[in-house]
Amino acid sequence: MTQRTLGGTSRKRKRTSGFRARMRTKDGQAVIKARRSKGRHRLAV
Repeated sequence: MTQRTLGGTSRKRKRTSGFRARMRTKDGQAVIKARRSKGRHRLAV
């Protein structure tokens, strides 16, 4: 049995919680700002 790709899933993940998606809204920008101040290595997905 062959495994199907997770292309759609990863696309949805990027669309909902990717960097550009975060920067689109004011609250999302607050999320990025908070993660920057905390010193996160990864800001978004």
